[in-house]
Amino acid sequence: MNYSDYSPKTIEDIVRLRRRISASGIPDKVTDVNLIVGTWNIQAFGGFHYDWEENPGSPKRNLRGLATIAEIVQRYDVIAIQEVKRDTSGLRFLLAEFLGDDWDVLLSDVTSGNKGNTERMAYVYDKRRVRPSGLAGEIVLPPPGPAMPVEQFDRTPYLAGFNAGGAKFTLLSAHIRYGDIPEDRIPELTAIANFTADEIRGRIADGVEERNPIVLGDFNIDAREDNPLFQAFCSRGLIVPPGLNNLKTTYGTEPKFYDQVAWFMGSLEMEFTGRCGVIDFVDAVFPEMSTFSMTFRVSDHFPLWAEFAIDRSAIQMAGVLGIDPAQPDPFGDIV
Repeated sequence: MNYSDYSPKTIEDIVRLRRRISASGIPDKVTDVNLIVGTWNIQAFGGFHYDWEENPGSPKRNLRGLATIAEIVQRYDVIAIQEVKRDTSGLRFLLAEFLGDDWDVLLSDVTSGNKGNTERMAYVYDKRRVRPSGLAGEIVLPPPGPAMPVEQFDRTPYLAGFNAGGAKFTLLSAHIRYGDIPEDRIPELTAIANFTADEIRGRIADGVEERNPIVLGDFNIDAREDNPLFQAFCSRGLIVPPGLNNLKTTYGTEPKFYDQVAWFMGSLEMEFTGRCGVIDFVDAVFPEMSTFSMTFRVSDHFPLWAEFAIDRSAIQMAGVLGIDPAQPDPFGDIV
């Protein structure tokens, strides 16, 4: 959609939002050099109202809200989105009218049952920079033994593989159960930790498709340090990079750290640049409303991002020449 078609209030939102995006430190996308991966729980991302102005009825998200979402999403190469609903018209319109032909989506099916809250998982990606590898599927936990049933996730995690330049990586998006008793979330957090360690990391040496696994999504972890939920999530070796520690990922005065991006340190063939962060848009968009009302137009969660370097040419050339690529100016002797 052309920015000249936006409403004046939407343009003012975008101006303020771009300042917040810049302040987050998220870098520009550079082809064959870097990869920007992220996650965002977009609250009840379903239908929308086809109008720039407020609709007194339902749904409350309108074109102004979708424009805000598009402005953020387009800064990523691929972003995992949780809470996509059975009605995908808002997501489809976002892709067709705001993001355009260079963007596409992978979608899971709706998780059945009341616990699943009729939610899907989605990966929205920039086709100019990222290509699906062909690997995609919902996670089913293996039984502990013959004829022994195992409780599955309330909302089925969704795994997909991608290629970017010469790099191959796998994303596993999850939305862990919520509830008034935080300890009730521990079994699913433990299951994610075990599955990624045993079924993905443990089989990488066997030449499986799941290369460079990155786990991300809404894990409903209230706090990090000395927290049994966070400890369960990291119990098998998943590491959250220091730059994402103690970053509030939801609105409100009480800090919450629900959303995470993690991987097994030392096992990635891609290089994490150390740059990561969160985009806080509170008061930048829909400033005339209460923050609570704004969340229904945009979201009650903030998007996380992490940057990876995918240009391995220097490392590869150094390997051919028997040079340590980590030393200063490794090719300085070549004349």
